[in-house]
Amino acid sequence: MNDILMYISENWVRWLFAGALALLGWGYRAISLQLRLERQKNEAIAAGVQSLLRENIVRNYNKYSEKGTCPIYAKESIKKLYAAYHDLGGNDVASELYRKILLMPEDGDGHDGT
Repeated sequence: MNDILMYISENWVRWLFAGALALLGWGYRAISLQLRLERQKNEAIAAGVQSLLRENIVRNYNKYSEKGTCPIYAKESIKKLYAAYHDLGGNDVASELYRKILLMPEDGDGHDGT
């Protein structure tokens, strides 16, 4: 029994650090996994938002190209849509449509007639 107590008294610090190191390793792996899952989720949300913004730009282009004019308030709104879309990495057909919208003449009364 004295041998066991002697062994424990001589090696308790090693066991304590080994246990602490094991807990830190487990904690690091758990946090790393959680961060990876959150990053994947955030990327999926960003892709979804980007897609919705692109759809809105396309819809606005179709609406105002049929009318032949785009009111200034709509252009300002579309500028904000495009800025968010571009910040999320969007840069495809919607960019060309955005440029075409900005080149459209503005109607005289500031309303879209709806």
